[in-house]
Amino acid sequence: MLFVADSAKDKILEVIKTKNLDERFFVRVSVTSGGCSGLSYVLDFDNENKPNDQVFDDNGIRVVTDLKSFLYLCNTTLEFSGGLEGKGFYFNNPNAARTCGCGESFAV
Repeated sequence: MLFVADSAKDKILEVIKTKNLDERFFVRVSVTSGGCSGLSYVLDFDNENKPNDQVFDDNGIRVVTDLKSFLYLCNTTLEFSGGLEGKGFYFNNPNAARTCGCGESFAV
């Protein structure tokens, strides 16, 4: 399962409204090689399902990831922190053994 915190839900709904996205759009999360810790998160909006997509609905938000990325993201919570010291969207990933200082990459 992938989870969406209230803070992330509020920001996602705001972005959907600002970009005039319709109900076909969902949040796509994936993991790619790279970053200072070895793996990086990718977060985007998408409206096309792909083979082997894993689809989760949490807190009224549909989150989709590919099967390979899900192995790294299982039980991860998408969160959002705003303000002057805010991180923007970030992942609370219980599978990450370590993360980099900026929080955009991780290792397992």
